[in-house]
Amino acid sequence: SDHMENIYGYLMKYTNLVTGWQYRFFVLNNDAGLLEYFVNEQSRHLKPRGTLQLAGAVISPSDEDSHTFTVNAASGEQYKLRATDAKERQHWVSRLQICTQHHTEAIGKNNPPLKSRSFSLASQGSANSPGVQRRPSQNAVSFFNVGHHRLPTGKRVPIMQPDHLVDVREMMSQAEGQQRDLIRSIECLPVSGHLTSLDQDLLMLKATSMATMNCLNDCFHILQLQHASQQKGSLPAGTTINWLEPKISLANHFKNGAAQNFPAEINKPASVREEQSIAEPCQLTRVPEEINPDEELEDICDDKEDDLGAVEEQRSVILHLLSQLKLGMDLTRVVLPTFILEKRSLLEMYADFMSHPDLFIAITNGTTPEERMIRFVEYYLTSFHEGRKGAIAKKPYNPIIGETFHCSWRMPKSDVATDAGGNFSAHSASEQITFSKDLEGQTELDYYTVKFVAEQVSHHPPVSGFYAECAERKMCVNAHVWTKSKFLGMSIGVTMVGEGLLSLLEHGEEYTFSLPCAYARSILTVPWVELGGKVNINCAKTGYSASINFHTKPFYGGKLHRVTGEVKQNMTNTVVCRVQGEWNNVLEFTYSNGETKYVDLTKLSVTRKRVRPLEKQGPFESRRLWQHVTESLRDGDIDKATEHKRALEERQRNEERLRAETETPWCTKYFLKEGEGWVYHKPLWKTVSAVQTQQTDTN
Repeated sequence: SDHMENIYGYLMKYTNLVTGWQYRFFVLNNDAGLLEYFVNEQSRHLKPRGTLQLAGAVISPSDEDSHTFTVNAASGEQYKLRATDAKERQHWVSRLQICTQHHTEAIGKNNPPLKSRSFSLASQGSANSPGVQRRPSQNAVSFFNVGHHRLPTGKRVPIMQPDHLVDVREMMSQAEGQQRDLIRSIECLPVSGHLTSLDQDLLMLKATSMATMNCLNDCFHILQLQHASQQKGSLPAGTTINWLEPKISLANHFKNGAAQNFPAEINKPASVREEQSIAEPCQLTRVPEEINPDEELEDICDDKEDDLGAVEEQRSVILHLLSQLKLGMDLTRVVLPTFILEKRSLLEMYADFMSHPDLFIAITNGTTPEERMIRFVEYYLTSFHEGRKGAIAKKPYNPIIGETFHCSWRMPKSDVATDAGGNFSAHSASEQITFSKDLEGQTELDYYTVKFVAEQVSHHPPVSGFYAECAERKMCVNAHVWTKSKFLGMSIGVTMVGEGLLSLLEHGEEYTFSLPCAYARSILTVPWVELGGKVNINCAKTGYSASINFHTKPFYGGKLHRVTGEVKQNMTNTVVCRVQGEWNNVLEFTYSNGETKYVDLTKLSVTRKRVRPLEKQGPFESRRLWQHVTESLRDGDIDKATEHKRALEERQRNEERLRAETETPWCTKYFLKEGEGWVYHKPLWKTVSAVQTQQTDTN
């Protein structure tokens, strides 16, 4: 209570997408349990612009940065706030949490539980039955009678024993079954009429019942920890404590909007049991594995994502999901329905950006710094088209921590441009297949090899590292990307936070670059992908830079997928190349000498990547890890795909929780943390430098 003083001061409050962050004067009223804000301190004597009841609220520091935090009221209203520094945020968060706890406990003392308990849905009857006609004054929640058992008075609750924990688990399982029955009853309601499955009150009831079960699960976990900590003091050293895991997953009750049936462990498919039983990644070997390119075979998978059937069939599920999202909400921790997924991992999507290895290798063949910068821009702009699988916007799998992806490309040396004008090959599909078959018979000296490796190095925040190299041409690219997704109303925005570094060791040049934002538009009709934002490419040694703008379509008029850019010499501020067009169609490059070149991306040849067969892949390589999800999606079995996906995600959550409890840091396999970024453990620039040092010592 010593900390229950009223505090006040300026904080930044996120308002909306138009006005963004604005300074507001906040007052914490401890006596009333209110958080109020005003336009400024001078208007404090006026009526507050906004007020939040703190009883039952959740105060959450954000993982975006050290300044931001959110206040989530029990009513569903949310304030997203930002302090000037980490110390001030901690001051506000701690005071708000103390006030919240005080008033939440007070409500519990002043409101005894209800006398009876029943949990039933009113008889639905026929469509014309008076029992289902909804009166204007009748609330949807009045169809349900919800109560609780009252504990016998005068009895003292005993300390939880191990057997009692098992009893609690059984009771929670029963409660969860009743909650599933409730959800099933709501889902069985018609989609139109007086009382529908999309009724706002019923959607709120679904959300709050889910939140209640999640809170019970968290409380049960606290009891487990408490019991284990009590045992640690009395058990001899070396004793292993077996954690009591929930028998039923509480993380996801819904299977695309319908109630879940949770079969017993014995009835689960063997593949699901395998996914749940794979050992903790850090207990597996974390020694980097050298992949032999000769073991890789040309990829025959061609999963185009042009099927809209599942999305159209599950429109009500999307509506249900949208009803629980708020504008600007971070979607990093939101579990999205399975039917909107692509049949590949995000790590493999990054590899597909390298589908034009001839243009990548040709960068270092430029005879001047200016030509090399222009070639890099040409390669960069042609990489995004193949990164998308079809016109429909679907989401790749979120990689689990420790997941890796390996592949390579073989490129005939004769197909790599060496002349100043560039050589954009445009083989037809039949020519490309013939070329791939002929490639197998060529000697090693006839082609270049580009190797690629990606790893998910962090779960929260989700960060991926990827690296590619062509050792023969002494060139490599290293990048790390943190994907931040937000709900924007009728679209979803994904910001690619991070940086890439292209190293041309033959020339001693390094090119830094960033990635554009991506948007999934029209998520209620036919979702499609749009890129937006400004990216920069810089080479500090040569003084050349490029500025590229991906233009989003304006509300009225304008073209889709438009991109413009220019390459300039910074010291003279001279523009040496301009580019315009569409990043998924035709690009026009205009050079300082007046020449113009057109590149039709729809006709540009694509080199298939080479991947090891599934039986030779490790358990945490993307395709083997997600193989059962992918197979189920190909078969159109969304329910089965959801089950496999949930098993992987639940295992990841359990492992993350165990690492937090044992304070065990995660160990990466291929990438090392350097400053704010991640770097491949054996980049080509270190290898080449070591070889040159040895040669110098020998001489």
